[in-house]
Amino acid sequence: VQLQASGGGLVQAGGSLRLSCAASGRAFSGYTMAWFRQAPGKEREFVAATSRSGISTYYADSVKGRFTISRDNAKNTVYLQMNSLKPEDTAVYYCAAGPGDISNLLSKYEYWGQGTQVTVSS
Repeated sequence: VQLQASGGGLVQAGGSLRLSCAASGRAFSGYTMAWFRQAPGKEREFVAATSRSGISTYYADSVKGRFTISRDNAKNTVYLQMNSLKPEDTAVYYCAAGPGDISNLLSKYEYWGQGTQVTVSS
């Protein structure tokens, strides 16, 4: 499956952005989907994940209550709505797809998008 992330940009602290990740190739609904992020000089970290149906979601503590992950299997797209953004949210955001159950582990995801830059100014 090929993944294409979009929607990043520059926003002031307290603002919002919505990231999208469009998938092509094999059946999108057969994959758990997730968002990770990587700030300069730091390791890639888990942000959020959603189950194949979209019913179950899982968030990193740092974004819980501010970010919402969702998916539209009819459109082969997963979204990340980011509200109340903070400067520490600045990173390249990656979408990922995996065949297993919902997880926060990078190793569980086989397919990765190219990343989209999110910059939050103070």
